[in-house]
Amino acid sequence: MSHTITSVNVNGVRAAVRKGMLEWLEHSAADIVCLQETRATDEELLACLAPALGEGWHLVSAEPSAKGRNGVAILSRVPADSAVVGFGSAEFDDAGRWIEARFPAVGADPAVTVASLYLPSGEVGTEKQNSKERFMAAFEHRLAALASSGDHHVVCGDWNIAHTERDLKNWKGNRTKSGFLASERAWLDALVGESGAWVDVVRALHPDVDGPYSWWSYRGKAFDNDAGWRIDYQMATRDFADRAKDAVVERADTYDQRWSDHAPVTVVYR
Repeated sequence: MSHTITSVNVNGVRAAVRKGMLEWLEHSAADIVCLQETRATDEELLACLAPALGEGWHLVSAEPSAKGRNGVAILSRVPADSAVVGFGSAEFDDAGRWIEARFPAVGADPAVTVASLYLPSGEVGTEKQNSKERFMAAFEHRLAALASSGDHHVVCGDWNIAHTERDLKNWKGNRTKSGFLASERAWLDALVGESGAWVDVVRALHPDVDGPYSWWSYRGKAFDNDAGWRIDYQMATRDFADRAKDAVVERADTYDQRWSDHAPVTVVYR
């Protein structure tokens, strides 16, 4: 028995569906799919995903308060026992950036709580960066509470931070840019370092490679040259991370086969 979990920033679910997302989902082996940046209300999301829901997928979602921005959701083969939107922040709970869902134990599979996260992007020297840092400060309290609960948890999503030099192609040119700031990387160090409560599952399974990248700009030849960033993570509590046996970034074969500027990140937990 196993859990196969996928995380992907869809960069607008309506556009992704037009470009082939539902065809990808039809052939996916995932049991749970975490979506970020849906840019849709709950009603719009239900309409876009109606064919998949008709085939038996279940959906929980957190629509954004700002029209056309953010939005997170979780699709699953079996319904969640419960779902929670937000993590107790008055500033961010209605922003469509966090939803967690608990799935029951099935056979040899333990119960697990899976979250879909869309951490803000930033821009140095602007309010966007200040907002990102406020989010990180508030969010770390929820991460600490989840880790200390003793249950199994996986936080999937677009974290908008490349952790190490292996996690983006042009790291030298981005040392002063949001997404690769020393302070942001140190924040991740505290979460997934040797003394941290969380494990970066893909990096644990692929410790000595550059990437595998999960986001490429639409500009220029970034995708063709694999000049990407690894910013889409599955962070698991340590006991559950030990069950991770395989991880892959489902990079499209060609530029024109992409239905998002991000690629799905899939992990098999046994």
